[in-house]
Amino acid sequence: MKAILSLMLAALVGLAAPAHAQDAAVVVEKGDVAWLMTATLLVTFMAVPGLALFYGGMVRAKNMLSVLMQVMVVFCLGIVLWALYGYSMAFTEASPFVGGFSKVFLSGVTVDSLADTFTETVKLPELVFVAFQATFAGITCALVVGSFAERIKFSAVLLFTVIWFTFSYLPICHMVWGPGGYLLGDGALDFAGGTVVHINAGVAGLVGAYLVGKRIGYGREAMAPHSLAMTMIGASMLWVGWFGFNAGSNLEATSGAALAFINTLAATAAATLSWIAGEAVFKGKPSMLGAASGAVAGLVAITPACGSVGPMGAIVIGLLAGVICLWGVNGLKRMLGADDSLDVFGVHGVGGILGAILTGVFTAPSLGGTGAEDFSIASQTWIQTYSVLITIGWSGVVSLVAFKIVDVLVGLRVPEEEEREGLDIAAHGESAYKF
Repeated sequence: MKAILSLMLAALVGLAAPAHAQDAAVVVEKGDVAWLMTATLLVTFMAVPGLALFYGGMVRAKNMLSVLMQVMVVFCLGIVLWALYGYSMAFTEASPFVGGFSKVFLSGVTVDSLADTFTETVKLPELVFVAFQATFAGITCALVVGSFAERIKFSAVLLFTVIWFTFSYLPICHMVWGPGGYLLGDGALDFAGGTVVHINAGVAGLVGAYLVGKRIGYGREAMAPHSLAMTMIGASMLWVGWFGFNAGSNLEATSGAALAFINTLAATAAATLSWIAGEAVFKGKPSMLGAASGAVAGLVAITPACGSVGPMGAIVIGLLAGVICLWGVNGLKRMLGADDSLDVFGVHGVGGILGAILTGVFTAPSLGGTGAEDFSIASQTWIQTYSVLITIGWSGVVSLVAFKIVDVLVGLRVPEEEEREGLDIAAHGESAYKF
C-alpha cells in the first residue's frame, strides 16, 4: 500500500513539475519594471531641462531660446522617429549592420509582449524597453546641436536629425546592442552608450562645425557664456539624470545596477576635480565652467565602462577624463580649427573615445573589473579600439553626406543679419530675456 501511495505521489509531483517549471520560466519582476520606468524619466530629465540648460547657459543671451528650442524639439523628433521605425531597425534581427522592419510602427509590441534582459528567465514589458531606448535616441540627436549653435537654420537642424538618426544612430545602435549586431558579436563592450551615443554624436557635431562654418566674429569678438549659473544647474541635472542613463542600462534592479550607480557617482566627482586642477595649473584659476564641463566629461567617459569596471577603475577613468577632455576643448580644438560652439567633440567625442578604450583595460578582474578569469586586456582593448574606429568612420561619412543634402535642400546657415540679431528673434520671434 505504501509503495502504491509513493508511486501515486511521485506521479502527481511529476505531472505538476512541468507546469511549475513553465510558470517559473519567465518572470516579470515589478521592481525591475518600476526601476526602468524611473530610469526612463531620469534620462528624459537629462535632456529637458538638463542638456537644454547646460547648452543654453553657454551661448550668448540673444541665442538662449534658440538652443532651448533646438534641444527640446530634436529630442521630441528623435522619440517619434524611434516609435515609427527606429526601434524596429535597431532591435530586430536582420543583418549585422542594421535591423529589419518587422516592428515598424511598433507592430507586435503590445501590453503583453516581453523584451529580453540579461538573463533568460527575467523579462520586461517590451513597451518599457521601447520607451527607455527612445530617450537614448532622443538625447543623442540633441547632443549634436551644441556644435553649431548660434548660426544654423532651425529647419536644417530638423532635416539633418531625420537623416542622421536613420543612417547613423540606428545602425550603430544595432551593431553595438541589437540582436546579431556586428560589434556585439565581436565582443565590444559598451554598457550605456560610449560609442552609440557620445562618439556618434561628437563626430557628427565636429563635421557640422566644419560645414556650417565659424560664427561671425569667432576669435575676434567676445563670445563668453551668458549664464554660468544656468550651465551649472544644467550640468547638475545631467548628473542626476545620468544615473538612469547608466544604472538603467542594467535593465534590472540588481547588483549590476548598483555597480553602474556608484561608478557614475565616483567617476564624475573625480573628473570634476581633475578638470579644475588642470585649469589651476595651466590657466592659473579653476572656473565654474570648468567644473561643470569636468562633471560632464566624467559622465561621458564612464558611460561605456560603468557596468564592468570597479569603483577604483571608475575613479581613474574620471581623473584621466578630466585632464584629457580639458585638452580636448583647448589644445585639440585649436589644432582642429573648427568652431565647435559648445565643445561637443572635445567633451563627448574625446571623452567617449577615452572611456570606450579604457573599458578594455579596467574590466580586467585584476584591476577590479567584472571580466572573466581569462580576460585579456590587450585583446579587449583592441576590440574596443576597433569599435571606436568603426563608429568614427560611420558617423563621419553619414554626417558629411547628411549635411551636404541639407545644404542643397534648405541651406545650413542663417543670413548674416539674422545671426547678428540673434536666433531667438530671427528664428522664433521670441526672446529669452527682456532687455
